[in-house]
Amino acid sequence: MNRKLFLVLLFVITTICAFAQTHRNEFGLQTDNDSYLLRGGDNYYTDGVFLYYRHALKVKGDYNTHLQNKIFGLELGQKIFNPQTGMIPAAKYVDRPFAGYLYVGSTLNLLYKNESNLKLGAQLGVVGPASGAQTAQEFVHNTFGFYHITGWQYQIKNDLELNLSAEYNKLLARGALLDMSVSAYGNLGTGFTGAGVGPLFRFGNFNQLFNSASTQSTVIAAARVTPLHQHEFFFYYKPQLNYVGYDATVQGGLFEKHNQPDSEEIVRVPEPLMFSNELGLTYTTNRWVLGFTAIFHSRDTKVMIYTHQWGSITAIYRLN
Repeated sequence: MNRKLFLVLLFVITTICAFAQTHRNEFGLQTDNDSYLLRGGDNYYTDGVFLYYRHALKVKGDYNTHLQNKIFGLELGQKIFNPQTGMIPAAKYVDRPFAGYLYVGSTLNLLYKNESNLKLGAQLGVVGPASGAQTAQEFVHNTFGFYHITGWQYQIKNDLELNLSAEYNKLLARGALLDMSVSAYGNLGTGFTGAGVGPLFRFGNFNQLFNSASTQSTVIAAARVTPLHQHEFFFYYKPQLNYVGYDATVQGGLFEKHNQPDSEEIVRVPEPLMFSNELGLTYTTNRWVLGFTAIFHSRDTKVMIYTHQWGSITAIYRLN
């Protein structure tokens, strides 16, 4: 073979291998905690742990199909909520209810060539003592010698939840190191009903929305389009306006009676409109997806003393 032709072929093959992202499976862990922002107190949304599995499905049809990527996901998660602190001496200090939410869920993420996506989800979960939130928080505090937790007798009562969700993202504009998308979501269920919308700004080395950490689509069955970058490394900012129709971690079970004489359960009235700011940093390698996010959130209830904020750490490993 001609040496020049050989070198050209070698360069093409090397480039394709370097840039093609054809990992079809990934396992991930996400952990949320207010202490990641170097704040103490265990107030409001204080802790969350989530396990993820995602599998890229084959996109049927020829190369003219509008669908570029399709991903099925499974997840298991737990969220823990406290009032203004995890050490409540009396009921009058419960400005946001003690609550836990434990769930299993599945998602289907449809990602299109025009860099829009529709992610559909369903969750089956429980709020209340059955969520294991009190046990988990007390175990951590007792094991590591933190302060003594008090007040969980006021927590939201047990209630089974079925929740559906939809998320939509669409690229609006892109430059060399900056792009802008619109992001929206909607929830409907016995536990959570609401919606939100806002822009997403990315700065740095990012890939198309059909194969990017921004849309939880770092797995793909067949890399039909060369990614913009071999590795993603970008900062993002996502402000969002949220409407809350119902929140079982604040109001308790939708069909349950509350404030009964024989119950210590304390529920509150949620703020219907809330605003959040999310700032994050994402980095991907050939196998790993790593991210850190800081979330700043307005008050969940009308009587909350403070706004709240927490950090989120994500680590995902991709397999062929």
